[in-house]
Amino acid sequence: MSGLPAAGRPSARLFWGAAIVVVLLDYVTKRLAERFLFPPHVPHEIVGDVVRFTLAYNPGAAFSMSLGPPAVSRIIFGAFAVIALVVLWKLYRESRNTERMKVLGLGLAWGGAAGNLIDRVRSPLGVVDFIDIGVGSTRFWTFNVADSAVTVGAVTLGLVLLQEDRE
Repeated sequence: MSGLPAAGRPSARLFWGAAIVVVLLDYVTKRLAERFLFPPHVPHEIVGDVVRFTLAYNPGAAFSMSLGPPAVSRIIFGAFAVIALVVLWKLYRESRNTERMKVLGLGLAWGGAAGNLIDRVRSPLGVVDFIDIGVGSTRFWTFNVADSAVTVGAVTLGLVLLQEDRE
């Protein structure tokens, strides 16, 4: 771990740059989805039937998991997101400046967690999802930019940790 404060570390630009780009892109795309894809649950084909934009609100967590009434789920999953943000930031602080892929993965995951937390706080309807992928009635879960960033960040971290184990 570097003795420099988080903002003064050379990797800070990578971590915070990735996180801020994800938060901004996620926020803008969700607001555009709410404006142009209304009403909810009406598919708009982008690439035939394979890629569609379909506005949906998720009051739960990933894959629409719920812990009871929407208000309860919102509070609990919001608290989980805050904990995740703290853990990801601490992992970033413990990383070395030379671990660029690890820092990038942490920044992407942090930005995605923050993006979805903003939605949880902003709207009682839940997190805005709109990217709808599949064929016909066989569809993946509807997701958003923040979800994508969390997934890419987690896969990146997994690959980095796998590489570290091999070394």
